[in-house]
Amino acid sequence: MTDALQEIHDFLPCRTPAQWIDNALENQDLLLIDHAHCEKKAASTALSLMYRYLDNVDLLNKMSRLAREELRHFEQVLAIMQKRGVEYTHLSPARYAAGLRAEVRGDDPGRLVDILIVGAIIEARSCERFAALAPYLDEKLADFYNSLLKSEARHYQDYLHLAEQAHGGPVDERVAEFLAIEKELIEAPDTEFRFHSGPLTN
Repeated sequence: MTDALQEIHDFLPCRTPAQWIDNALENQDLLLIDHAHCEKKAASTALSLMYRYLDNVDLLNKMSRLAREELRHFEQVLAIMQKRGVEYTHLSPARYAAGLRAEVRGDDPGRLVDILIVGAIIEARSCERFAALAPYLDEKLADFYNSLLKSEARHYQDYLHLAEQAHGGPVDERVAEFLAIEKELIEAPDTEFRFHSGPLTN
């Protein structure tokens, strides 16, 4: 797993700020609630791609598998929350995903390429944050987050492969454009804590 994590560290433009880790440890209930929302949204994104791109068999197979895994993770987070007495509630969305998706092109094939690149970046950042948090969490939650690393790393690779397939070649330049946006979103101060937020201002 070390090699996969190193690959993700090499891919992402920055590491999670230390202040965000402190924020997460102070807001563990909120961390779990938003994590559950993230898993559900990831499954929803995969399903929406399956509905829109019916002729892409490789995409259909990879997104079907991904959606099942994300829903399983959602169930696992809910179970952890239930054991800890944390209620699953509505949260306003983080600016992170919206900030990335704001740059997605409107027409295909560019639209599909961009959605897949955004998916890859979100999965890679999730993996990086699980690894960054795990050493500071209680044993059960740390074990759970470490268990998610392998699937999240594979999801990031699947999304990138599909983006290259949709583009018909390398997507390095477009990936670099989105990673520059991602760096700003991760490092800039935030007013609300979320799994993909920047460090809190207060």
